[in-house]
This record gives sequence, structure tokens and C-alpha cells, in this order.
Amino acid sequence: MEKLTQGAVNKLNTNKGLKALLTNNPFNLERAVRTVDYQRKLEKLQVELIRLQTWGINNDERIIIIFEGRDAAGKGGAIRRMTERINPRHMRIVALPKPNEDQKTQWYFQRYVEQFPKAGEIVFFDRSWYNRAVVEPVNGFCTQKEYQIFMNQVNEFERMILESGIRLVKVYMSINKREQAKRFKEIVNNPLKQWKITPVDLKAQELWDDYTDYKRAMFSKTNTAISPWKVIRANRKTIARINVINHVLKSIPYDKNTVV
Repeated sequence: MEKLTQGAVNKLNTNKGLKALLTNNPFNLERAVRTVDYQRKLEKLQVELIRLQTWGINNDERIIIIFEGRDAAGKGGAIRRMTERINPRHMRIVALPKPNEDQKTQWYFQRYVEQFPKAGEIVFFDRSWYNRAVVEPVNGFCTQKEYQIFMNQVNEFERMILESGIRLVKVYMSINKREQAKRFKEIVNNPLKQWKITPVDLKAQELWDDYTDYKRAMFSKTNTAISPWKVIRANRKTIARINVINHVLKSIPYDKNTVV
């Protein structure tokens, strides 16, 4: 390891630095410095998220941020970092289970519309209506006819969302196959995370190429000028979280002078 600079030493000689040193296993000075840098960047961005939310509350804004990506791509982790400091009374995290029998008879988008934000609220979708673009057809949870109907309707659906005054941000967390396999192994071996693994997850590696084909079709059809996707490279979780927050802050024209 190269000799630490005085700046790095100063970072480690703080409460955050000492905590990073003690919690990193195995002991690694460079990693501890990176952890301190990440935490400082994250806290600054979280202040801006509070400012954005306060602006949204004051102006009756309705904001939807959807997170898509392969299993274990870090969607939940990114959402947690975005929401852990903002006012919980003015935001919701939506992670819908599979539809019940009544919902199966409804217009596909209906149960998502029911979760849309009221004035002054931010709603985070941990997976969204785009389940039908990738997860459902890959795993045989919908017919090809249902898939085609969705693909024919989704752009118009999002146009209506935007024209109604709702702000919509679409984020796709992207990891490679090797990183996904590594994360699955970590989850399976961690009793605190084993609940995250589902039968769909267990097939994800086997169906990797099918996911890729449907993902490309989704981007080709739905990466529109008025409702674009932002792909976040997510093999490094900490960098991905910083990039996600930066993108959201740039996508919504909030007043940066809002008092928090």
C-alpha cells in the first residue's frame, strides 16, 4: 500500500474514520478512507434530498422515482440511502407483491396508479409496471399477447402521467453476471438477508440471456425523449448510490435555495 497522505490520515482521525477502520474486515486503510469519502458525499447529497422534498411539499409537487434492474442489482439499497433522512410522512416506498385474483382481471396499470403520489409526496417504486417488460415474460408470468399490449400502451401511459403534472424519473441499476452470482452467494450465506432470495432469483443466472434480450427491447421501445431511462452502473454499490442520487437531483428542477 502506498503511504497515506496527510489528508487521508486526517480523515481517519475522525469518528467516521475510526468507525470505518473498526468495521472493515479485513483491516484496510485505503478502504476505510474510501468509506469516509463515501459517507461525506452521501450526507451532502441527503441534505439536498431533504431540500428537494421540502420544495416538493411547499409546491404540492408529485414525484415518482422508479427503480428497475436485475435481481441483486442494489435497487433496495439505493432506495434506503435516498429515504433514510427525508420526512417519512411525505414519501412512500412501494414494492408490490404479485397481483391477487381480482387484480389479474383489472387493467394492468391499475394497481400501480392506485399507488401514485398525492400533492407534496414522493413515491419510490422498487420495481414497477416494467415487471411486464422483463420479469414477467422471461419467467412465463404473462402471455406474449399481454406483453405486446403492455409495450404498445406504456409510452402513452407515461405521457399521460407527465401531462398530469407528475414528475417521473426512471432508473435502471445494471450489474454484470459475475457480480450478480457473487451477491446471490453473499445473500444465501447471510441469515439476515436470506429472505431476499426468491424462486425467481434462483433462476436469474440460468435465464441471464433472456433477461438481456427483453431488457434491450424495453430500452429500445421506452427510452423516450419525454421519459428517458438512466442506466446506473452498479457493480460498485457505493458509487452507484451516489450516482443515483445525483441523477435524481439533476432530473427534478427543485429550488436549491429552499430552506430546510
